Amino acid sequence: MRKLAFAINVSLDGYTAAPGDNLGWSAPSDELFQWWSDRVGSTGLALYGRKLWETMSSHWPTADQQPDATPAEIEFARRWRDMPKVVFSSTKSTVDWNTRLVTGDAVTEITRLKADDGGSMDIGGATLAAAAMRAGLIDEYAIVTHPVLVGGGTPFFTTLDNWVNLSLVETRMFPGGLVLTRYETRR
Repeated sequence: MRKLAFAINVSLDGYTAAPGDNLGWSAPSDELFQWWSDRVGSTGLALYGRKLWETMSSHWPTADQQPDATPAEIEFARRWRDMPKVVFSSTKSTVDWNTRLVTGDAVTEITRLKADDGGSMDIGGATLAAAAMRAGLIDEYAIVTHPVLVGGGTPFFTTLDNWVNLSLVETRMFPGGLVLTRYETRR
């Protein structure tokens, strides 16, 4: 059975994006960018909602070909392209870059994917992750908290019908006062 993790940058007041889908507050340091790159490199399958997919796929497929690309950006772009991905969308008709499109019920498909053999899975996109969270499918939460209050936007956590008990498995500091906390779901 595969493990499903929700890993994302979060403002101190609990938002993954500020109003207007503004992500300007979440620019990573070199050390944090390397952590994200290593995570992508070790992910067996990434699950994306449409909006996050559009953000990632508008930049990373060709980021390593930009004249000002850093070695870290080149590495991340290659890892991202190579990583198998599934995009969940009812409005998209095609996807590229080692990606499969799912237009049906996300919870049913994620449940099926978790039951398969293979490497760990990461889920991204607020709406998609919220559905998996409500269905009790997330095994790990990796939260990179940024020391900024954005005052609103896209919340990290969704409204839940039941408590989810977690165990802290890792904490780590990054430059600029960013803190990684990683929790596993207690079942």
